[in-house]
Amino acid sequence: MTIIDPAAPVLVTGGSGYIASWIVRFLLEDGRQVRATVRDPDKPSGLEHLHALAGRHPGQLSLHRADLLDQGSFTTAMEGCQLVIHTASPFLLGAVRDADEQLVRPALEGTRNVLSAVDETPSVARVVLTSSVVAIYGDNADMKGKACFTEADWNTTSTPEHQPYPYSKTVAEREAWAIQQQQQRWDLVTIHPSLVLGPSLTTASASGSMTTMQHFVDMSMALGAPALEMGVVDVRDVARAHIAAGFTPGAHGRYVVNSEVVTMLGLGRILRRHFGSRLSFPTRELPKFMVKLAAPVAGLTRRYVELNVGWPLRLDASRARSELGVEFRPVEESVVEHFQQMIDDGLVRA
Repeated sequence: MTIIDPAAPVLVTGGSGYIASWIVRFLLEDGRQVRATVRDPDKPSGLEHLHALAGRHPGQLSLHRADLLDQGSFTTAMEGCQLVIHTASPFLLGAVRDADEQLVRPALEGTRNVLSAVDETPSVARVVLTSSVVAIYGDNADMKGKACFTEADWNTTSTPEHQPYPYSKTVAEREAWAIQQQQQRWDLVTIHPSLVLGPSLTTASASGSMTTMQHFVDMSMALGAPALEMGVVDVRDVARAHIAAGFTPGAHGRYVVNSEVVTMLGLGRILRRHFGSRLSFPTRELPKFMVKLAAPVAGLTRRYVELNVGWPLRLDASRARSELGVEFRPVEESVVEHFQQMIDDGLVRA
């Protein structure tokens, strides 16, 4: 049981990110003092939403310079904090040329640097870490012989060559648990979101959700969608799960955070219902052999298609509901609000 003083400041790493921005907002609305780390607090663009939040909550939010790969950069911002919500994570756009150098090493070093600062800060009692469902499973085919994935499962099939991003998230989380178990002062809770959708507080952040939703705009599924099942959860529910994990005394271990499992075609049907018929919205699923043929053009490997397309997926998020009190929004609400914001931001024609 870990009781966090509600009057103590809360540190949120990577404070300008998609999920972190909502965590900061909800903490402020709950009356908390918040310290958010960003790479450069003085940069002229990209932090407007945080400055706006600071303006609406005078004296509650401060921004601090810190970098995942800069050892010791988190120590000053962490002083006096009892709760650290660590969302910052190396992010990569484009092709992976060297998985170890671009993904694995930065993920491990970032985890070590933040938790090293925790070890050096006597006030810290709990760390809430943003992990992912990809640290629980690597491919949908990993469900073979299982009813569903739970917090007891670990991704054992991803490698630097196959699914390098899931591999990096898995080794980083394992490292976090190894570091935590070397001491007894602070505990660790990990949050495992599925694909995160829903409105963003800024257009400056990049995330996997943006990449996924772009497929419904760029005509890549005009002929049809792959028969791919995925979990989806609203960004606001993910943020609330982090906060609940921090302030619920009995919270412990890992929490899957997922609303529903849907298909790419299912997402397309939601968009079609609310935004009308567009050529970029798929109306059917493609045979697997066609998806395999087109995989290299789409930036996928044929091995990925073989182990994910056509396989069912089930995720058990009951612990988050019962222990953290999270009530998940319907996926339809998240998808519609996400796409509407893409229109409002000029990323998609009205």
